Amino acid sequence: MRKLIFFALLLLVPGGGSSIRAAASSSTLTIAGLTEPVEMLRDRWGLNHIYARNEADLFFAQGFAAARDRLFQFEMWRRQATGTVAEILGPKELKRDIGARLHRFRGDLQTELNWYHPHGEVIINAFVHGVNAAIAEAAKNPAALPVEFKLLGIKPEPWTPDVVISRHNGLLSNLTEEVNLAQAVRLLGADQVKELEYFQGGDPNITPDPAIDLSLIDNSILDLYNAFRRPLQFGVASGRDESPAPDPGTRAVDIGSNNWVVSGRRTASGYPMMMNDPHRTQSAPSLRYWVHLVAPGWNVIGGGEPVLPGVSIGHNESGAWGLTIFGSDTEDLYVYDTNPANPHQYRYRGGWEEMRIVHESIPVKGGAPAAVDLKYTRHGAVLAEDSVHHKAYALRAAWMETGSAPYLASLRMDQARTWDEFVDACSYSRIPSENMVWADRAGNIGYQAVAITPLRPNWSGLVPVPGDGRYEWNGFLPIRSLPHAANPEKGYLATANNYLFPPGYPFREALHYTGADPFRASRIGEVLGSGTLHTVADMVRLQNDNLSLPARSLVPLLRGSAVDGSPRAPGTDRASASVESAAATRAAALLLAWDDRVDADSAAAGIYEMWQRRLLVNVRNLLVSKEAQPFIGPLSMKRVIDWLNAPDGRFGADPIRGRDELLVRSLTEAVAELSRKLGPGLDSPTAWRWGQDKYHHALIRHPMADAAPADVRASLNVGPVPRGGDSFTVSATGNADNQTSGGSLKIIADTENWDNSLGLNNPGQSGHPSSPHYRDLFELWSRGRYFPIFFSRSRIESVTEEKQMLVPK
Repeated sequence: MRKLIFFALLLLVPGGGSSIRAAASSSTLTIAGLTEPVEMLRDRWGLNHIYARNEADLFFAQGFAAARDRLFQFEMWRRQATGTVAEILGPKELKRDIGARLHRFRGDLQTELNWYHPHGEVIINAFVHGVNAAIAEAAKNPAALPVEFKLLGIKPEPWTPDVVISRHNGLLSNLTEEVNLAQAVRLLGADQVKELEYFQGGDPNITPDPAIDLSLIDNSILDLYNAFRRPLQFGVASGRDESPAPDPGTRAVDIGSNNWVVSGRRTASGYPMMMNDPHRTQSAPSLRYWVHLVAPGWNVIGGGEPVLPGVSIGHNESGAWGLTIFGSDTEDLYVYDTNPANPHQYRYRGGWEEMRIVHESIPVKGGAPAAVDLKYTRHGAVLAEDSVHHKAYALRAAWMETGSAPYLASLRMDQARTWDEFVDACSYSRIPSENMVWADRAGNIGYQAVAITPLRPNWSGLVPVPGDGRYEWNGFLPIRSLPHAANPEKGYLATANNYLFPPGYPFREALHYTGADPFRASRIGEVLGSGTLHTVADMVRLQNDNLSLPARSLVPLLRGSAVDGSPRAPGTDRASASVESAAATRAAALLLAWDDRVDADSAAAGIYEMWQRRLLVNVRNLLVSKEAQPFIGPLSMKRVIDWLNAPDGRFGADPIRGRDELLVRSLTEAVAELSRKLGPGLDSPTAWRWGQDKYHHALIRHPMADAAPADVRASLNVGPVPRGGDSFTVSATGNADNQTSGGSLKIIADTENWDNSLGLNNPGQSGHPSSPHYRDLFELWSRGRYFPIFFSRSRIESVTEEKQMLVPK
């Protein structure tokens, strides 16, 4: 039966079940830098399976293949890492370059590289040599460079190991939150801010030290910090202004990921399975890149950042692993008094200390190089100075410590053979803070949180603190002391960026206090704990599940009102929930008959999503003053549901009536907005459906598309296609019209037979718009379908479209 299921799944993939296949093309390329021949098989979905005879050649070939497929992506990464974006885009990117150089790792490079793997220096250098070999090959035929190079008038330039270990793409946190909370506390007071924000794990102290002058704290302090972290923007072509609309219902902590592992006791096969769909930017080219690496001591397949060696999500011969964001607080903003007589000195423990100053020159397109002074205190990079009030602001970042480059410690995980070896590998993984899960063929499942976690003995880490020596970290928590579990009695483990510090956690100094709303994690647990013996096909459905737990809680609040005409309890006021228009009454009736599934073809889902938008806006306007709204993020949906279920005096003298009026007003506004947006829809079952080009869809914008001529733009962007789901469903497609984040890479790893495993990489493996693999996986992704991740040589050869031998020069 399992073979029939697998064959049926294979038929879902274009060409997957065809018995007629074109012969694979073959070629040989002589290349300097290899010591022995390397064989590369590219399958029909664009995935390179690399077979090498030694470790160095393996990673040389990985760097070569990835750079060849993603050359423009590699060049943009290099420029962001080295602070040389202004050289091609001009003065508007100077702050980015200053920020990148300010936050460059300046420790011992050899120690840094060998943190990630015992052979880290060899592996990373080999990868860099492979990247440079691809750049050298491309230089032989400049006319064949990807179109982005031609639009910018540039050529790719060589890499160094420093580029690989850049921190600029590290999912960093929580400096912006600190600055916003400080401003919110200034306006509202600490108690009211804690009422509005969703802090978990305790009652954190967010009252700033009296030495902090809150009137001087504003977002300009973060200009350099934000500049080096923001996505690249290449400008907008004349007459175009299509900036994506903000998503009113998604907090930063909700843009995360799902992963889960299921023990053999809960699967039809009796073997564990591992599932992962990290939710990051939907981008063209894809954020991640699949590869299969085979050499003595290595046999690992999976996905990761194309610009990094190894695999961060995938499986080897023994086990499979995946990640979601855990959420550790790795940053603090320090505020210093500076010496009026010498602004390069700051007060520390009663005396004056000198800032360390690094002088750099930054090339700027169209002008002279910019001379900049990068300043550092004992805590870290100076982000801003206030010469009028004699203040300086510096970032202490745990991610500047040795071993904190994102994802590189996955190299150790790639060779783990047992749960214990995997946990040991995890102990080297510092950034990003992640929930790592594991499932192996021996029958084990496990979970280990990983992060570099500062110990703060006397403050919460949620607001800025004086840099005078009274607020110092007490080292870092050992990673093995973070939350973990192995082979639980319930038979599964799941994470979805939800808060995972357990009650009574003993290391209080290590706590962070924020996490995603619990809805995705709750829904995953609901399905996994249902008693069903799960299959790969079941896991496909769960990764694409559109059932909304918030809808399950919110829609019933309309029941029993004048909306549906059902009897009301004695003494209640029917008028308090009366719907103000016939259209809204009909819309409410559709909601009350709805199954809470936010499917693309559902008109009820379309009504619900607009109602949810208006609810979130109206509750926020009710509870958060206008002047404080810039500093209080989107409200937690869990908190909103709690407030609506148990309304207090903020909803009016009669809180229940006030709550009901807000629900009805939000629904009336939603119907009016849908009519403006999509036309009359209650008499047409499809006009107000959730998934459509005018409503919820996926249009992936290439970063250069808006700056490109119209004839080129169409080849760069991908989509649109209708989408279902929202931010709170397992499918995690966002609440805004355009889905700009979510699961682009997905994996379902079956330990019974690795060849049963499935994967996705939206929109494709290649970064070249002219390649057939630039967008060929987009249709699969849009329909919730997958391609097989073959692991055995025979299965791989059955779907190979291109064979290439790389031979030493």
